[in-house]
Amino acid sequence: MDEQENEIFNEGLVEIKVPKFEKVSSSAPVFYNPKMEFNRDISILALQTFQEEVDREINICDVFGGSGIRAIRYKKEISDVGNVAVNDISSLAIEQSLENSIANDVEIDIYQHEANILLRENRGIFDVLDIDPFGTTSYFVDSVGYSLKKDSLLCITATDTSALCGTYKEPCIRKYNAKPYKSEYCHENGIRILAGFVALTIAKYKKYIEDIKLSHSSEHYMRLYIKINKGSANTDESLANNIGYISHCKKCLYRSSIKVLANSIPENCPICGEKLINAGPLWIGYLQNADFINKMIQKIDEYNPDSHNNRLDENNNDISNNPNKKHVNTEKKVLKLLNTCLEEADAPITFYDIHLICRNLKISAPKLVDVMNMMKEEGFIATKTHFNPIGIKSDIDIVRLKEIVRYLSKNI
Repeated sequence: MDEQENEIFNEGLVEIKVPKFEKVSSSAPVFYNPKMEFNRDISILALQTFQEEVDREINICDVFGGSGIRAIRYKKEISDVGNVAVNDISSLAIEQSLENSIANDVEIDIYQHEANILLRENRGIFDVLDIDPFGTTSYFVDSVGYSLKKDSLLCITATDTSALCGTYKEPCIRKYNAKPYKSEYCHENGIRILAGFVALTIAKYKKYIEDIKLSHSSEHYMRLYIKINKGSANTDESLANNIGYISHCKKCLYRSSIKVLANSIPENCPICGEKLINAGPLWIGYLQNADFINKMIQKIDEYNPDSHNNRLDENNNDISNNPNKKHVNTEKKVLKLLNTCLEEADAPITFYDIHLICRNLKISAPKLVDVMNMMKEEGFIATKTHFNPIGIKSDIDIVRLKEIVRYLSKNI
């Protein structure tokens, strides 16, 4: 390929070359999306935090490698990493991964396999699997369950958000064996459907979700970092405690979650009697781990000790522009997300959209901060959520919330 047909990009500690395409699409087997630097920065922080938690050398596989940038960054920017593998079915992607690894002076294992074949031929090899396909991830989760070892980390991305969020119901049922619902909290529902699908699929291999370290819905994709472990009894317990349905009333906006393995699914709203809409099966457990996210935030402080001043090493030498010093370029965006995820880590399932409630009541919307303050004064949880800038996560019931909103609306 001629040099003028390639583009050079710098990210983290690496420089990569990729073929030039008109636009990012599935027809372009190798591409660079600058918007995904944010995603990769988060991944670097998450994998380094995971490595320090398990306190051992970790082997990593980027199953859909493309240009190789993610795998190369993992090898170059994460401490105590063993083997890093990159896989792609595209010959061009393999060529680019090899060229870019050599150019960045890192050794990575390069595979050219269909993803399921790679996963099944390398059972128990990797401590971290990164699954980031172009489109649905559902085709690969069974092989993930077969391949993953105990005490491992699954990083999984889905870009078919229109299905997971309920815009297209039938594809979600077909791919994820779950019924979605396009509510105000549909992106949270989507992540919960994906997590539930992972949990139910890997359970056949006596593997279970021990913990979801971090999850987020950003732009066109959903991303989860899931700690996986093994054991039949723990698998059964995890499913019993964390798999269920969310019941939603379209008329009065009541919602509740129910553990499906232990209870029957309610049919009618206990507030207004309207027929409930049930979404699931899905994950009804926690979506964030506060301790893990705190450690990730501390990592940013280590990489970016002072973003507004020169960065100095132990000998007071300026290393602000040192190309070998780890640095999170998307620091502000990453911190904003992590701090919001930290705030909502222990909050209840789903969230309320105050504007939607006000439309339901046919009244003007009071200030969000006033609503949250009054909720907190009455002893309720009230936190913001990264899923929606005007969403509130709370343990308050819809009846009392409407009363607060009515009161504040009258006093605007």
